[in-house]
Amino acid sequence: MLEQMGIAAKAASYKLALLSSREKNRVLEKIADYLEAQSDEIILANEQDVLEARRNGLSEALLDRLALTTARLKAIADDVRQVCKLADPVGQVIDGGLLDSGLRIERRRVPLGVIGVIYEARPNVTVDVASLCLKTGNAAILRGGKETWRTNAATVKVIQQALEECGLPAGAVQAIESPDRALVNEMLKMDKYIDMLIPRGGAGLHKLCREQSTIPVITGGIGVCHIFVDNTAEFAPALKIIVNAKTQRPSTCNTVETLLVHQDIADTFLPALSKQMAESGVTLHADARSLTALQSGPAVVVPVKAEEYDNEFLSLDLNVKIVADLDDAIAHIREHGTQHSDAILTRTLSNANRFVNEVDSSAVYVNASTRFTDGGQFGLGAEVAVSTQKLHARGPMGLEALTTYKWIGFGDDTIRA
Repeated sequence: MLEQMGIAAKAASYKLALLSSREKNRVLEKIADYLEAQSDEIILANEQDVLEARRNGLSEALLDRLALTTARLKAIADDVRQVCKLADPVGQVIDGGLLDSGLRIERRRVPLGVIGVIYEARPNVTVDVASLCLKTGNAAILRGGKETWRTNAATVKVIQQALEECGLPAGAVQAIESPDRALVNEMLKMDKYIDMLIPRGGAGLHKLCREQSTIPVITGGIGVCHIFVDNTAEFAPALKIIVNAKTQRPSTCNTVETLLVHQDIADTFLPALSKQMAESGVTLHADARSLTALQSGPAVVVPVKAEEYDNEFLSLDLNVKIVADLDDAIAHIREHGTQHSDAILTRTLSNANRFVNEVDSSAVYVNASTRFTDGGQFGLGAEVAVSTQKLHARGPMGLEALTTYKWIGFGDDTIRA
């Protein structure tokens, strides 16, 4: 089965690579319209997935990721329309010039070919990946989690209908519907057909792909994100940022999981934090030094376990740790962070500059919420993933991250001397 999918995807990628921006946008507009027009079928399939996932004991955080509503589906369709408005990177000349030999060279952006994506309970990923791949002339083979197979199948059916109505092969976007995990291992060996693999899920999936894949892998999306409140931060705006970073949508990878507080302000800041977190329904996991100060407030406070500093809670839980200074905060982030998103709240420029320069994450913030690490928020349109590695893409991966380049030489019967 996968062999046939690979053959179809590779053939489709050759046709997609030749499309103009206008032709690609026409497909995307039709996909967006059909997602809304056929929303009842997609939501019905999603309700069946959610029901089964609840019976299987999935956490509330994962159920939230899985669930689609009419409003969420409209937002997904609007994201597709947003991709239409973005500049098409394919064909862009990056640089070039005339060589002494008389050869004129240029470096031009081209599609990668076929993108494989393995993801878990995130049905919006199906549309995000498909739209970004189509905009950049890439075919896609998608393997969603077993929790979302009905939703993914219904969504891909709509996408393929739009493709065929625009005269393009359905093989441009395909989904592996079977939940058989053996198919994942088979997919990891499809280097004959798949040019780049993107896993979106937990640490176990990323480890499996790094160790078993014969295809180049982009890893990321695991966010043990930190906020450091230094001794010059203003309390009111700091608390507002922390609430946003923790509660705006707790099940996302850019949600803050650990709060580091400078020891000089701990006695006054932590009671205020406890009050604010109680109002927001957040449980605090406190280190020994912060426990007493936090318990003087109304929040639910429990002692932190050492392993929780490496947790991606994806829930209304927050680690709190008192640190001696900026050096201590940076050391903690280096030990426990996942190079996703980390922030400093400060009114001291030198501290901000040091944090930006010394924290090696894909996104670093000064006086802002970590929740901004997102392709849409960064103006990239819907993202295909957030990469926490350094090759070839980093941070939210938009259109350019789904292209490579080729060197083109123009001669006048030119030969090498």
